[in-house]
Amino acid sequence: MNNTSNHDERFAKMTFASVYPLYLTKVEKKGRTKDELHQVIEWLTGYDEKKQQKLIEDKVTFEKFFQDAKLNPNARLITGVICGYRVEEIENSLTQKVRYLDKLVDELAKGRKMEKILRVVLVRKQ
Repeated sequence: MNNTSNHDERFAKMTFASVYPLYLTKVEKKGRTKDELHQVIEWLTGYDEKKQQKLIEDKVTFEKFFQDAKLNPNARLITGVICGYRVEEIENSLTQKVRYLDKLVDELAKGRKMEKILRVVLVRKQ
């Protein structure tokens, strides 16, 4: 990945409010719902729908957005390529978290089952 400070700074200064409508349009165009988008965001960040709306209204940056988030412990299970970058190899923590969110939204838009998107780990009885 191109680890220039400009690239990482751009993500830090970008607002969640500027990207949220793009996420919503992407998933709705593919037949998914706003509620499903909110579920995915809540799974990753711990922010419920009310908090997500407040963050949009306050135009918080991604830096602040993820600084206050309680990242799901299973977020590390998010792997694969998004926008040409392998998310598990991204070195900058904030950039990686933004790409985690991008990847989840992409999976939602592609019609992946919610259990798979939310990395539900089933424990087998032995």
